[in-house]
This record gives sequence, structure tokens and C-alpha cells, in this order.
Amino acid sequence: MWSKIKDQPSVIAKEKQGFSPDSAVLLIAGVFFTVCLILTLHRYFSFYASFDQGIFNQVFWNNLHGRFFQSSLSSSLSTNVVHAGETPTVFYHRLGQHFTPALLLWLPIYALFPSPATLTVLQVTLITAAGLVLYLLARHYLERPLAVMITASFYAANAVIGPTLSNFHDISQIPLFVFTLLLAMEKRTWWLFWLMAIFILAVREDAGIGLFGVGFYMVASQRFPRAGFATCILSFGYMLALTNLIMPIFSDDISKRFMLERFGQYADGNEASTLEIIWGMVSNPWRLLVELVTPFDRTIRYLIGQWLPLAFIPALAPASWAIAGFPLLKLFLGQGESVLAITIRYALTVVPGLFYGAILWWSQHPQSLKPRFRRFWIGCICVSLLLSFTSNPNRTFYFLIPDSVKPWVYVSLPQQWQHVAQIRPLLAQIPPDASVSTTTYIVPHLSSRREILRLPQLELKNDARQIIKVDYVLADIWQLQQYQAAFKADRSYLRDLVKQGNQLTSNGEYGIIDFADGTILLKKTANSNPQAIAAWNRYQQQLQPILGTG
Repeated sequence: MWSKIKDQPSVIAKEKQGFSPDSAVLLIAGVFFTVCLILTLHRYFSFYASFDQGIFNQVFWNNLHGRFFQSSLSSSLSTNVVHAGETPTVFYHRLGQHFTPALLLWLPIYALFPSPATLTVLQVTLITAAGLVLYLLARHYLERPLAVMITASFYAANAVIGPTLSNFHDISQIPLFVFTLLLAMEKRTWWLFWLMAIFILAVREDAGIGLFGVGFYMVASQRFPRAGFATCILSFGYMLALTNLIMPIFSDDISKRFMLERFGQYADGNEASTLEIIWGMVSNPWRLLVELVTPFDRTIRYLIGQWLPLAFIPALAPASWAIAGFPLLKLFLGQGESVLAITIRYALTVVPGLFYGAILWWSQHPQSLKPRFRRFWIGCICVSLLLSFTSNPNRTFYFLIPDSVKPWVYVSLPQQWQHVAQIRPLLAQIPPDASVSTTTYIVPHLSSRREILRLPQLELKNDARQIIKVDYVLADIWQLQQYQAAFKADRSYLRDLVKQGNQLTSNGEYGIIDFADGTILLKKTANSNPQAIAAWNRYQQQLQPILGTG
């Protein structure tokens, strides 16, 4: 099969229209872009974007001010803070957690519009552009109807929609870069191929796994064995050098936190390098096999979810397994709930290989697109769209879908926007250069600053290397109140914050300067506002059934 593909002529060369996508694809892409942009911006402005959106915005904000890849929010997640109990620092370099220099490509855009919302627009744009490049890639082999179907499948995939409707993340760059790399390979435009290879590696430290899959395909198919072998060497060597030599310069997070959190079952002790994890896998093949197939039901459901929008063709396509197999292997061998969640960003790493493999399969079986199968495929696309909606990725559809039925947990659109209107005057009282600690869903809106933490953390080390307590504390208790009935973590967080707020005000460290709709604003060494104190005390009486239960 691969030998036939090697000599497959370009369909595009036969057409006068060249690389121009037809109106159907532009319409589909336009609908995807518009709907996703409206939903993600609504998610941000209605205070449902969360911690990671704040991390990336603070990184971009610090980059803009010449403090490259520094973040106090990332520092609060570092192994020095989480495991060693140290104080978060404003000068912590996030490159020790995730090596993401490709983010600098988009810094000029952020400089024009320095806002967390800019990252939301950027993410939707990157994914939409990836679909258009996929169409060009499909047109290289396929007639227009098939290419349109494959592009529509991309925009309808749960593994694409879910991550697009999430907080901004670095993996949103992967589909665009990989599809461009594959198109450059097909057109023998090698300067662009190697440029995209560099961009892919620059996305993050593990992006080379997908690039390795492309190189493996190039060798196994015998189409471009020399370039494929070089791609494998480049990607594998870069990942080893980066994770073992470069990232440890910035922090110990890669060996003491991330390797253990994802692959700790293959290691002994409290830290492990990537080389040690690989050796742990190779030296215990039985454990490797067990991890690969378990949990069996979730693994099968994950594969079905990935294959569904393409009518399960990737399951039959050797190229899909060759390229997507390596990102899948990384997910299947890892531990944790998120690795097999199709609406989370990691699912995007699998998508390019599956779609490219489907293109190659259809180039060899064009006669299989019979009316009956076309109807089946359209049905699969519709089911994928339905699942993308009902899964309520990242609570994007919180105003349409309840988070829980028993007990009933639901926040209506008027209810949430009324709450937002109460929060904004409190935000306006915090100076842009003040240090602040706040709750998860407010973090993005205050993250364009040097000194910010997430509650209950209050202390950080500033640029003068002094440990200070933040100037302001802003806690949205109301949001936790809405979800605590069904989610123990929210209930526990609510109780901790109420207790912490009372302690900070009773000992005189902070004063309550404002309170509105279950949201309390404290200022260090300030005198409390009597009206705010009275409102806070009345609100705590409402919370007594929650505060007093186990």
C-alpha cells in the first residue's frame, strides 16, 4: 500500500483551482471559528476560564516586559513549592516545567492586544487554520467531495472541539504545524518541512513524540527514508537532551514532578529522568503491556472517540497507526485521569496522524465512498458533534447543561452575568501593579501582573528576593457555593476560604474593604468597612448548612 502512495500523483495538479479551498470548506471553517470564538470568549468574560488561562497570560505578559517565561502562578505548582514547602517566586522560569519557546511566535500579536482574551482568540484561530491546511493536504490526494468530508470531520471531532473550548494551551499549535509539515513533505518543499519540524519541537518538550511518528512513517513507507531517519534522530535526540540537560537548568520539575506524576509506575524513588523512565519501561515488558491496555474499557472508548468523526477509517489505515501510534502510546502508558480524556488538550496530539492516515487510505479506496457509507459517515459526524456538546467540555455550556442532576447543580445565564456585574467593581479596586491572591476563576482576569497567586496561598518572593504577603485578597465564595453540593473539592475549598478570611480579618492582617454577592475583597493592613463586615457576616449565616456539615 505504501509503495503505491509513493508514486501517487497530485490530484491538485490536475485542477485549475490550485490550492484554493472551495466555498463549502470556507463556510464550514467560518462556522467553526465563529461558534467557537463566541463560546470561548463568553466562557472567559463570564468567569469560567480558569487557572491555566492565567498561567499562560502571565507568561505572555512577562515575555512582553522582557522577563521571559517567568510566572509566579507556575511557581506555585513547582516541586519546590508543592513538595519542599518553599515560597513561590515571581522570577521562577516556567521552562523547567514545560519548554515552550514557540509561544514567542505569537508575542507580536499579544503586544498589540495584551489581554487574556487575546489568547482565546489565538487558540481558535490556530485550530481553524489547521483545518484549512488539512483541506489542502487532503486535496493533494483526493477529489473535492472527499476532501470536504475529511475537513468537516476535523471541525466536528470531539478531540478538536473540546480542547478548542478550553483554556489557552500550547498544544493548540500542534495541528497547524504538523499538517503544514505533512503538506510540505508531500510537495517536497523541504525548507518548510524542516522549519515546521523546528516549530513542532519548540511547542513543548514532548511534542517530538508526534514528530518521531512522522519520521517513522517516512522510513516504514520507504517514501523518504533518509529524511525520515533524520527526523527520528532529531526528535528523539532533542527530547532526551532537552529533558535531561536543558530543562533541569531551570528547575527540578521534570524529574521530581512531571515524570513521576505521569510515569511514576516505571520508576523507583522520588525522582526519575526520561532515560530512567524509558529503561523502566523496557526492563519490565509485562508491566508495560498491562499499562498499555488498562483500563481496557476507557482505552477502547478513547479510540472509538478519536475514530468516530472519520467513520472509523483510521482503525484500518496503516499510516494512522504509524504516526498517531506514538502519541497514543504516550497516553496509554501514562497514569492519571486526564490522559484518556478526549476533551482535554492532550487528545490534539493524536489528531494529525489519524487524519493524514485517513487521507492516504481514501486515496487507495476512493470507490468505497458509496452513498450508503457517505450517509453513515455523516451520521458519525453528527454523533461526534452531539457528544462534543453533551460532554460540556470545560463547562463551556454551563448555562445549558447542569453539572449534576442529583443533587441539582445548575447556573443559569442571567444568574451568572448578574454575578459578573457584582464582581467587576471589586476587580476595579485592585491597582494593576498590586500583588494579589484570588480564587481559580478570577485568576485569568488579574494575571497581567508580576505578583499573583491562587488562594489559599498568600506569600511570595518578589524581585528583591524578599518574602511578602500579597496586598489584596479576592475570593469568589459564591461560585464555590453553587457547585459544592455535588463536588467535594469545591465544598472543602469553600470551607477553607471562609476560615482563612475570618482568620486574616480577626488578627488585623487584612481588612474587609468590600463585599458583593458572595465575593469578598480584603486589603492588607486596611481598616474594614463596617458595611462590608455586616454583609460578610450575613452571608456566612447563609453558608451555615454548608460550613456545619461533614
